[in-house]
Amino acid sequence: MTEARAVKRQARGRQRMTDILDAALALFAENGYERTSTNAIAARAGMSPGSLYQFFPNKEAIAEALSGHLVERMRAAHGSAFDPSRVTDLALDELIDRIVDPLIAFNVAHPGAKALLANTDLPASSRDAARPLHEAVAGRVAAILAARVPSLPAAERDLAAMVAVRIVAAMMPPIVAADGDQRRALTAELKKALHGYIAPLDARR
Repeated sequence: MTEARAVKRQARGRQRMTDILDAALALFAENGYERTSTNAIAARAGMSPGSLYQFFPNKEAIAEALSGHLVERMRAAHGSAFDPSRVTDLALDELIDRIVDPLIAFNVAHPGAKALLANTDLPASSRDAARPLHEAVAGRVAAILAARVPSLPAAERDLAAMVAVRIVAAMMPPIVAADGDQRRALTAELKKALHGYIAPLDARR
């Protein structure tokens, strides 16, 4: 009986953490990171601030956990799009489509993610919280570059991946905020920018 109660308590705890992260993601989408308070997150999650602090000591800890949570969701949704073994023979434009389209779909489905991916609203003290999300995307892009251009030095490859991710991150907020023809136009411009940046590297294959 005691063991059953412990299992139920753990399940409730996991659900409470999920509620907090979902509330934070929704509020980041609505208000941005900086204007979202822990009190607001607690209220959206249906709990008191004191209950929230039993799981997370501050907003930065929530953002860090949310970033890791989003990484797992992104991997589940887009794993095949980033599979290096499937991209070596693609034309560059098709490769960019396979990388960009799932990322846009992910951010449209999780609009609060742009606050962490773009870093536009994060104070310097909180930017480390978004690092898992940045590293996950940059690491996948670097792996694709390594597969396509094996001769590319690791330092140059990693730098190129970071810059490519920053280009995507800069364009993601207006793309997510737009819809219809405007979103398609912005997406096309993003792909042009990536093509222009990556093409000289890809030509070294």
